[in-house]
Amino acid sequence: MKRTSHYLKLLTLIPQVHQTQQICKRLCHLVFQTKIQEGTQSSTNHDDSKEVLPRIRLRDGGHLACIERGFPKDKAKYKMKRISHYLKLLTLIPQVRQTQKICKSFCNIKVHEGTHISPNHDDSKEILTRIRLRDGRHLAYIERGVPKDKAKYKIIIVHGFGSTKRMHFPATQGLIEELGIYFVQYDRAGCGESDPNPKRSMKSEALDIQELADQLQIGEQFYVIGISMGSCATWSCLNYFPHRLAGLALVSPIINYNWPSLPRSLIRDDYRRKPVLWTRWLANYCPRLLHRYVTQNWLQSATIAVEKNPAFFSKNDIDILKTLPKFPMFTKDKLRERAVFYALCDDWRLAFGKWEFDPVKIRNPFPHKRSSFHIWQGYEDKVVPFELQRFVSWQLPWIQYHEVPNSGHLILCYKGMCEAILRALLLEP
Repeated sequence: MKRTSHYLKLLTLIPQVHQTQQICKRLCHLVFQTKIQEGTQSSTNHDDSKEVLPRIRLRDGGHLACIERGFPKDKAKYKMKRISHYLKLLTLIPQVRQTQKICKSFCNIKVHEGTHISPNHDDSKEILTRIRLRDGRHLAYIERGVPKDKAKYKIIIVHGFGSTKRMHFPATQGLIEELGIYFVQYDRAGCGESDPNPKRSMKSEALDIQELADQLQIGEQFYVIGISMGSCATWSCLNYFPHRLAGLALVSPIINYNWPSLPRSLIRDDYRRKPVLWTRWLANYCPRLLHRYVTQNWLQSATIAVEKNPAFFSKNDIDILKTLPKFPMFTKDKLRERAVFYALCDDWRLAFGKWEFDPVKIRNPFPHKRSSFHIWQGYEDKVVPFELQRFVSWQLPWIQYHEVPNSGHLILCYKGMCEAILRALLLEP
């Protein structure tokens, strides 16, 4: 209780959002409550008049004296459940970094081998842990779906730009149980709770996935689904260890304008090309200037700027965004954290910089059988032009190309699309 008192006092000293302050007050009231039951008080000094002093008779006929202090026996477990409830609420609210550290210490969260408190209320369906990689970095991940040892299909999901392992992947519980799917969603290097990689490259992205699969012992072969910018790591898996892939799906994958095989006639007049290249240049050579600009008080948050901008999203996408959680790394508070901002810059440099291979030149790793490799593209996608996606698919005829009409960049979240993607990946011959 002394450690509990210490951490709670620290929490009350840090400026919090209003909702967090209310929860902290309730926690303090629960932990330091002096009235126990019907006006009886728990004394911190040894006042024997307020202690119950019974004796019990042992088997050999002797007597053993004991005292009972603190919360009543029947109330202690209930109060700990309430404390646990409020702690989970604290983890759901965006905190300053110092508050997050105190909450973790207060909850005694084991980082390397233990289980974190999950923001989801159904803890039985999600486990959040980190693994230690060979180079000493840590990779955070969550497990979802059916138990690993009972799963028929095992899928690693790679999140996109500005997102984390908690990205919205709308597979219904009924579909998961019907197909017997076990999911692993992880934070790419530098994102979420994963450590940054100072030697990050396209190959290191693939090696992170391979090592994650090996440490989790999910089998010799597994499936990978890359969402948007997560397609970088997915392409890399296909290039460096195709023999480990049972199947692969690229959903709204990005196009790197530096790929040598892209024809100039297609990319020369693309209005997206110059903003992408300018942002990459600023991330490379003027990251501090870019950071100062995006964190100006007069500038609206990047989340609002992105989500409401018709240059990035179609009308259907904007409607979908109203029902989804915000991009966790695009809030103004998050962007003020240099670690988060530089992780986003690193992501952009990797995605749109020079790759070690040209995806358009990848050969069919399984020429003698039909592959379960798929590209899903929205016809109205304003982030990735469908013309370039068509060109890539024409150069790789062994990859099945699905172009969805009346759909934008967020086709994964359109009604029925997640199920269609999973069934095509897992069930189509």
